[in-house]
Amino acid sequence: MKISYDKETEAVFGYFNEICSIPRGSGNMQKICDYCVEFAEKNGLDVIHDEAQNVVIYKPGTKGYENAEPVILQGHLDMVCQKEESLDFDFLKDPIEAYPDGDFIKAKGTTLGADNGIAVAMIMAVLASRDLPHPPIEAVFTTDEEIGMIGAKKLDASVLKGRKLINLDSEEANILTVSCAGGSDFYLNMPIEKKSASGTMVLLEIDGLKGGHSGTDIDKGRINAALLAGRLLYQLGKSAEFDIISLNGGSKANAIPFYCKAELLCDDSENLRKSIEDCFAGIKDEITAREKDCLIRPSVKESGNFEVFTKSSRDNLLYMLMTTPDGVTGMSAEIEGLVETSLNLGILSTGADSVTMQYALRSNKASALTFLEERMSVFASHNGCRFEISGQYAPWEFKKESRLQELYAEAFYEKYGHAPKIAAIHAGLECAVFAQKIKDSDCISIGPDMFDVHTVRERLSISSAKETFGLLCKILEKCG
Repeated sequence: MKISYDKETEAVFGYFNEICSIPRGSGNMQKICDYCVEFAEKNGLDVIHDEAQNVVIYKPGTKGYENAEPVILQGHLDMVCQKEESLDFDFLKDPIEAYPDGDFIKAKGTTLGADNGIAVAMIMAVLASRDLPHPPIEAVFTTDEEIGMIGAKKLDASVLKGRKLINLDSEEANILTVSCAGGSDFYLNMPIEKKSASGTMVLLEIDGLKGGHSGTDIDKGRINAALLAGRLLYQLGKSAEFDIISLNGGSKANAIPFYCKAELLCDDSENLRKSIEDCFAGIKDEITAREKDCLIRPSVKESGNFEVFTKSSRDNLLYMLMTTPDGVTGMSAEIEGLVETSLNLGILSTGADSVTMQYALRSNKASALTFLEERMSVFASHNGCRFEISGQYAPWEFKKESRLQELYAEAFYEKYGHAPKIAAIHAGLECAVFAQKIKDSDCISIGPDMFDVHTVRERLSISSAKETFGLLCKILEKCG
């Protein structure tokens, strides 16, 4: 990955390149954690590696800052693993193929992992520096953030002395984030019955949708591939005879599905294929303005005997997909333009005797999140489904009196001549966890411009990353 470096950011992109070479999907943390520990030892820094695989690295303050209050720099080590459906790629062993394209760093056919690898790289650059002035640093690299902030929740906060915390997991450089949504994972399990049937399989693939982050992109009108499949199959049932063998879409609860596939069984494959195309034609006219690249691929496969849903199970599944809550359910009455409450059906998968539907629930108000969980519980129970709620984390509430906000605003104004935009976001940040763990904590979240995170189109602005790192260094200098 060849990028035009300057002295201040050469280390940042060097570390990011190394991080991209290490498999680090959520739940696969060992290698990236070992890398962080080796980095600390190589640089002669004290390090803690806990049972949850979190890594905390300590660096003393530079000359003149030795006795200053420590500052916590924090980012997460895991990434969301998404790939193009046709790509032969194993996230357990293959490195991310990152490459520069103009002002952006992109990845070949996969998510890039700049969320949150660029944060880890920036923090490492500070830790490895010899000439950047800063107070004592407590660098906290957490694990499994993308699947419920597991590492942050399990971290023993008594190992931290600092009260000022700079989280580097935001995705817009001109925004200072001061509040975020809380959330939870909702697992719905719908029992199904199957029967044996003979016929010809028709594979229906829905592809080319934008997808996106289930928090920051939930209000952008993007089509959920799993729900689109449900709609298409419901309409198809009015004009064609078919059974469902399987229906699968999405791979991450916190990503809007961009791909879904249905294995169907019928007696007249050519008629079914044509009926699929006719049904989709009307839908495509409706959604083209939002999803211009959406496409379907109906293809005739082998004939034989298959296990298919019974009619009642098929009807129940399509009913669930046609009626499930999804998307924005409430806007903030206090902050203009802020999504307050939402949910995303991120995973739809068919098993031997059940269909699993996994949702990411979010709200910037704890009471609204509780109500959404209750609403989904009623939805599941009424439809004879089992459910489980996990991964709960509270919202990070706005703190009016904040020294870190002041310091960042000063540094931003000195660089750009105007104040940064102060905002709350409808996404989860580990600040919410640390604000509860650390008494009297003062947290902010910053980060460079990133686009289409949690999708295969994820990209990081190189110039923005350089500027964000420069601002981080200015804030640290002001924390003396």
